[in-house]
Amino acid sequence: MPGNRPLLSERMAGIAPFHVMDILAQAREMDARGRDVVHMEVGEPDFPSPQPVIDMGIQSLQQGKTHYTPALGLPALRQSISDYYWSRFRVRVDSSRIVITPGASGALQLVLGILVNPGDKVLMADPGYPCNRHMVRMFGGEAVPLGVKASRNFALTNDQVIRHWDNRTKALMMATPANPTGRLLKLQQLQFLYEAVRAPDGILIVDEIYQGLVYERPVETALKLGQENLFVVNSFSKFFGMTGWRLGWVVAPPAYVPALDRLAQNIFLAAPTMAQYAALAAFQPEAQEILEQRRKVFQARRDYLYDALVKLGFRIQGKPEGAFYLYADISAFSRDSFDFAGKLLDQAAVAITPGRDFGEYRTDKFVRFAYTTDLERLKLGVERIAAFLA
Repeated sequence: MPGNRPLLSERMAGIAPFHVMDILAQAREMDARGRDVVHMEVGEPDFPSPQPVIDMGIQSLQQGKTHYTPALGLPALRQSISDYYWSRFRVRVDSSRIVITPGASGALQLVLGILVNPGDKVLMADPGYPCNRHMVRMFGGEAVPLGVKASRNFALTNDQVIRHWDNRTKALMMATPANPTGRLLKLQQLQFLYEAVRAPDGILIVDEIYQGLVYERPVETALKLGQENLFVVNSFSKFFGMTGWRLGWVVAPPAYVPALDRLAQNIFLAAPTMAQYAALAAFQPEAQEILEQRRKVFQARRDYLYDALVKLGFRIQGKPEGAFYLYADISAFSRDSFDFAGKLLDQAAVAITPGRDFGEYRTDKFVRFAYTTDLERLKLGVERIAAFLA
């Protein structure tokens, strides 16, 4: 009965604020006062959007392309994404299955909105992207965190999923590469999880927003597993460098697309028109070449920062294979990640993210470093951290 449904304010009341936003606000205040802060807290590429993307956005405005697009997205962009899956991954994805959204967050809200009813459970890794559990709760569902260990490369196992699945469980949400760990699942591991979820007719939701930022391993997509019981979310924010354009997409099983269309019409009507036209340029060879060069820069930053932090005594379970994060164990220095991050900012002017933002499983022992600033700034940050620890 609708009268028994908990109010949205009640469902959201227990949602904690992001500590990283508090740290970011404090760091920016310090910057404004003239204190030089090394920023390693926010997961946003420091590069501007590729010039071909910017040019296409300007061109769309000059040509008066400022009206609504269909709720499912600009047909030309949906086709470009379909072509991209074939050229990059040799996976055929019909454009009719692709829904353009305001960022990956918009995609996840649509997917959870059509899947989750009050009382439904959604399994997810802990640590993991914090908004996932909050969005499940927004629709009256229950997020069930499954602790993942550093010794297991922070990977969920099919045994964990099977053990925690019950008659209220609707879906498993996961990310590869993952935030905050940067860990990447092999296609075989994804296959095991997919089968574990399909057996009870559940849904697998895979977040691939860091997909293009993979190092030393071939880039894969979960869409190779099939098209039933599987939603794959992606974004133009991270690899494509278009965070502020607010544009993403979801590839859905064909049977769910009409429901996604209706919900999109009622929530946001359509993704930003200028951003959709601009994104058409992201797949052009010139833009792809720029993005590949940036991926190599991120890899060089990762290699430097990983070696430097390990030498300082941080424990990191091998180099992460993707994204732009290092999730480091601070047990040698502190038992409280929030306290450690706060003192590092206050005393050394280095901003990082406490692990507590990403869940509850051993997160007081970890902090996240984002190598989303240039190498010279990273070196300065390491110097400051070394002095702070001394």
